[in-house]
Amino acid sequence: MKLLILSRYDRQGASSRLRTRQYIPYLEAAGFSVDIHPLFDAAYLDSLYNGRRDPVSILRAYSRRVRRLRSANAFDVIWLEKELLPWLPWGAERFFSPDGPAIVSDYDDALFHRYDRHPSGAIRRILGDKIAKVMRGSDLVLAGNRYLADYAAQAGSPWVEIVPTVVDCSVYGPRKPRRTSGVAIGWIGTPGTWSDCVAPFLEPLKGIVDGEAVSFLAVGAGSAAGTAEGFEVRSWSEAREVADIQDMDIGIMPLPDTPWMRGKCGYKLIQYMACGLPVVASPVGVNSEIVEHGVNGFLASSEAEWVQALETLIAEPELRRRMGAAGRRKVEDAYSLQVHGPRVARLLAEVARGGKAR
Repeated sequence: MKLLILSRYDRQGASSRLRTRQYIPYLEAAGFSVDIHPLFDAAYLDSLYNGRRDPVSILRAYSRRVRRLRSANAFDVIWLEKELLPWLPWGAERFFSPDGPAIVSDYDDALFHRYDRHPSGAIRRILGDKIAKVMRGSDLVLAGNRYLADYAAQAGSPWVEIVPTVVDCSVYGPRKPRRTSGVAIGWIGTPGTWSDCVAPFLEPLKGIVDGEAVSFLAVGAGSAAGTAEGFEVRSWSEAREVADIQDMDIGIMPLPDTPWMRGKCGYKLIQYMACGLPVVASPVGVNSEIVEHGVNGFLASSEAEWVQALETLIAEPELRRRMGAAGRRKVEDAYSLQVHGPRVARLLAEVARGGKAR
């Protein structure tokens, strides 16, 4: 069986690394010959994180994608991350889509809201239903959570499966006991998510963090995090991200309650919990499924609830240990590559055997 993965990014892009690339060993073990073609390269992603977009590199990326699609009929299955050609209308997407292979499309966020809730009326008219049509035209949609799965079902997709964004539990392990005193609250992400999600919450955090008994570690926030007493900012790297999370005592995931955020897959929470951390999160979208309030962490809506949850965990090390252990067990049972790797391989093999449903 021949499989072509059309990812959004190369390995540096978290969505592509986690939604498709980490499954390759399981796919190969199931009998797939795998070829992977990212739309954007690492240089593009670096410029994107630094707030720059190079139109020439984007045109080159689209040209490479179109050339690759010309030979795509040689494959049995195409595993597509989100869409073939971002910001081009469905007509162009359908024109370049190969007719032979079965299509499996994959979503880990509410990409459709980037189009159907765009401030430009023209964008909403031209692209508002594009992702619904991609989903409807797919033989299988893999959705990272119920919100995305419901959208795919309403769009008319013939087959939808929920596959959360998972961690490899052989890589992510519980943190070792820290030799230093004090409690470290932590967060991991990108500069954009810091600005959207954490920055509005900084004032109550600053009231808790004193730089001695309580510190804050922000991984991947970049210059957006600024500087404040007791706050440490580290650059993200794939090689260090597990060790960085293991330097934390409590993991947080604040989210504003918006349609876009309801489509998030809660991956930060899964990372924290895999490392044995208790968590505090906003009860938005899948967060409310991942976090069992009072068992593996706390759900907090108001500023007062956030402060109370953090202060409780800071004051009670045994509670942190107990919640962290419960979170680790939940990840092993429901959010691990060890559970979902074989499952995804079986799903794609079933698609390959059945061919195109369209």
